[in-house]
Amino acid sequence: MTQLAFDLTEKRYIKETGLEARISRIVEPVANDLGFALVRVKITPENGCTLQIMAEDENGRFTITDCETLSKDLSPVLDVEDPIDREYHLEVSSPGIDRPLVRKRDYERFIGHEAKVELSDMINGRKRFRGDIHAVDDEGVTIRLTDAPGGTDPDHKLVFSTIAEAKLVMTDKLMDMARADQELHPIDDDETETVEYADNDDSKETN
Repeated sequence: MTQLAFDLTEKRYIKETGLEARISRIVEPVANDLGFALVRVKITPENGCTLQIMAEDENGRFTITDCETLSKDLSPVLDVEDPIDREYHLEVSSPGIDRPLVRKRDYERFIGHEAKVELSDMINGRKRFRGDIHAVDDEGVTIRLTDAPGGTDPDHKLVFSTIAEAKLVMTDKLMDMARADQELHPIDDDETETVEYADNDDSKETN
């Protein structure tokens, strides 16, 4: 696998709510100071309210130690900023194998792999696309559809700025790539790559 240039400040293309966008602006500088890139911020109703934060290192991975380091630095910042007006759980994790695709480099890294992409608005009556990542340029990604009717062009160019959400599809090919990556970049603490903090306090549990 080719190692792509790692730019902590490379633009992300993902739809976030107003609150999620605000939290991203709080979280990203903290992650960057530690040498990590923010992948995604998401608020879910799980456990009452859960703030999910995904981040990664230059290899697109995030160990349990990395999770703990970022959680430790984030907790006091979130306490001061207090962006969520109710009790919540802070969950810091790796992107995972079938990871979200949020930056141009993500699409470049996984050319040839299957992905699901959802746009903010419909184009030609379609909002969701599933197929192989066929090509990437500065403007967007070309998805080669797996369900294209016969006689139609299976390739669809999707502009990055129109993408609301995208993620890889778990396939045997992706699993093989993950195993090869594990051999190149082994980690010692592979039991879990998620750390949870209840209400952003010092009580901690790991999954």
